[in-house]
Amino acid sequence: MVMALTAVMIGGVLVTFALIVIRLSDRTPTLPDQVELPDGARAVAVTIGSNWFAVVTEDERILIFDKTTGKLRQTVTTN
Repeated sequence: MVMALTAVMIGGVLVTFALIVIRLSDRTPTLPDQVELPDGARAVAVTIGSNWFAVVTEDERILIFDKTTGKLRQTVTTN
């Protein structure tokens, strides 16, 4: 009886681990090969959303780009 319970618990842990790996493997973020920043802007951080990505610049701007076209959607200043 104890061996059966142990086997079921080990199987459950393996299935849970496999499901986590499968779920997280589909979330590989993608970015365009090149991102054209405005003159003088230097990137310090990037974050990725479902259909956009944002670049934080040294001069404290957040540049939001369309993920499909790579075109600048919006500029947010943090000053």
